[in-house]
Amino acid sequence: MNMLSSELICAVLESAPDAMLLVDRSGAICFANKHVTELFGHPHDALVGEPVEVLVPQRFRGAHVTDREHYQKSGRSRPMGSGLILYGLRADGTEFPVEISLSHVVCEPDYFVVAAIRDMTSHLRVEHELQQAREHADRANQAKSRFLATASHDLRQPLQSLSLLAGTLRRLAAGPEAREAVESLELAIRTMSRLVNALLDVSKLEAGKIKPDIRDFPLAPLLRELETEFAGAARGKGIGLAIDTTGESAHSDPLLVGQILRNLLSNAVRYTSTGAVTLSCRRDGDALRVEVRDTGIGIPPDQLAYIYDEFYQVGVQPNAAREGYGLGLSIVQRLVDLLKLRIDVTSEVGRGSTFTVKLPRAGAAALTGAARATEGTLQARTEAEGRQHLLLIEDDAAVLNATRLLLRTEGYRVTATSSAEEAVRRATESGDIDVIVSDVHLGNGSNGFDAVASIRTALGCPTKAILVTGDTTSAMDEQCQAGPALRLVRKPIAADELLATLRELLDA
Repeated sequence: MNMLSSELICAVLESAPDAMLLVDRSGAICFANKHVTELFGHPHDALVGEPVEVLVPQRFRGAHVTDREHYQKSGRSRPMGSGLILYGLRADGTEFPVEISLSHVVCEPDYFVVAAIRDMTSHLRVEHELQQAREHADRANQAKSRFLATASHDLRQPLQSLSLLAGTLRRLAAGPEAREAVESLELAIRTMSRLVNALLDVSKLEAGKIKPDIRDFPLAPLLRELETEFAGAARGKGIGLAIDTTGESAHSDPLLVGQILRNLLSNAVRYTSTGAVTLSCRRDGDALRVEVRDTGIGIPPDQLAYIYDEFYQVGVQPNAAREGYGLGLSIVQRLVDLLKLRIDVTSEVGRGSTFTVKLPRAGAAALTGAARATEGTLQARTEAEGRQHLLLIEDDAAVLNATRLLLRTEGYRVTATSSAEEAVRRATESGDIDVIVSDVHLGNGSNGFDAVASIRTALGCPTKAILVTGDTTSAMDEQCQAGPALRLVRKPIAADELLATLRELLDA
């Protein structure tokens, strides 16, 4: 190698950002730049002429000589980042991880290998920390899943008891002061229920526990149900509520779309004191534009970016009394993302807000008879008094007692049982059960679906049944719809809602 080329190569290697070595055919170090000295701790002059193995831990040196000879024969370059982590040996005897790229320099009759060496200590430490963070996140998700499984049952159970007991007290209260106290109690229970449901919804969405069930469904039944659900709240505030009917069908998850619209309507009614709340739906190409419009307080432009944050409420100070908890729009945003939909908002302070959700339109196929039958089940329920014999199955003693008291106060004959086995026995002995009211998740691994099936077999007839659950997945709805004369209600259910469902089922 002539002097000019030698000086040029050395200058290039010296200016490189990595530790650079030039090794000859025999494995001797011909050149080491300043970064080698800094990285390995050897004086520069002490390395030149030494075998490259002085920079390799003793336990790897024999293999390194063999690998070096194989590399010379292969003639292939090895880039940095090839994923091979090696180890270097410092002058003080300490080892550290390195990554090495190799390339050839051939100047006949001379042959050299250029090695670029990079300290991987920090990189591996970061990787280790990331791995620990991933493991910690996995453990947190598992803990959240366990929490959800427990919370779905244990948080709802006492609320269920309180709600049913409050309904019983309202029917027994004699004086105006007693009725006022019961009304306040029911308001507090409803507030607690909303918060528990919202927190569980957020947790389930974060944990990925909600899986969309995408299908074609008619919007009309859902819109009628929403109108019935929010009419009382709007009327109580003295505002109008207008929900348009439509013959359109959407292609999405009907339960999750319903939850999105419920949260938007709830917010609209909450923040509107005069005027009206409207929900409209119109075709927009291959999509359906569903708009929830209110004449409420509106949202300042500088706050629009924060309305989907958890616990954020427009115009509400942190410690002020509040009607909601600022979780509704956070849930809406998560559901919109989950369903791959789009939501837009326009607002003007003092004049109201409009939230627009775009839904994919359903296919052109006409509604099947089953879909029309489903639509019919969402019609308004008729009121009918009942004095029939009810079989109650509930493994939680407090909920069992509260439900029994409520049903007996309404005049029903009630046989209360705490297990599926006991329920089958009592039903067989009685022989005249009109409706089974059962919790879905019973003790000893049994469930309400199996209990209802066993009782029907024992009685030899398709006895009507109401199943009560805290499970909010669409799979639970499908399982319930698959059976005849079944109704599914979710905890915590208000006394009036449970009684209305019971009367509707008896009257069907």
